[in-house]
Amino acid sequence: MRRRILILGGTTEARELAEQLAGRADLDVKVSLAGRTAQIVPQPVPLRVGGFGGADGLAQYLRDEGIHALIDATHPFAALISQNAVQAVLAAGVPFLALRRPEWTPRDGDRWTSVLGVDEAIDTLGAGARRVFLALGRKETHAFERAPQHFYLVRSVDPVEPPLRVPDAVYVLERGPFGMEPDRKLLLEHRINGVICRNSGGNAAYAKIEAARELGLPVILLRRPELPSAPTAGSVSEAIAWLAHLDASGAERGE
Repeated sequence: MRRRILILGGTTEARELAEQLAGRADLDVKVSLAGRTAQIVPQPVPLRVGGFGGADGLAQYLRDEGIHALIDATHPFAALISQNAVQAVLAAGVPFLALRRPEWTPRDGDRWTSVLGVDEAIDTLGAGARRVFLALGRKETHAFERAPQHFYLVRSVDPVEPPLRVPDAVYVLERGPFGMEPDRKLLLEHRINGVICRNSGGNAAYAKIEAARELGLPVILLRRPELPSAPTAGSVSEAIAWLAHLDASGAERGE
């Protein structure tokens, strides 16, 4: 019997996991995306786009579709989705794994300030005008309107709509992964003297951290939200090993 695996995606790790599972004859894999970006990255397996209607809706979907295992590989700042996933698998009785990449940790030369959220990040910038590189979600970006004295270089996958109500802002539409040299060039071109981003972890968005280190720039890092307790893998290979163990357990039970 082909086991039906649902991956809650939207990250590089989710796509890599789907790629490695796509060719397996024993699995029927689907990726679900929230659909918050206009430009959806092609996936190597069938794709579902859109919300489920909260934890209850997801639990019903798991039952209706006969899902054998759910893997939450969403962004580490997508706390609500992760919370709904944990509640849903408890209700539906489905095995669950959270694929959570490790946080970035400081290295020699890093000048980091860790903050709880956007409001603390804005306060940390101070009153004096600065030239700031914002690499945040679109919803978080608009909070910086309350500090209009700064120049903002805003990078996002989709356009920030409406644009920030500040006197001086430049928008760059790009999707990772990014490179250190292009990011270094970007920071120099716009005379950036401070970076604000989320501690997302992983390799796809790490270039700006490397570039800031090379240039000696301070970085304000938003700490991750508290995520629900769950069985966790820190890499795609660990997630595949978990699936193998799950398959072996099922075979032992005669499923």
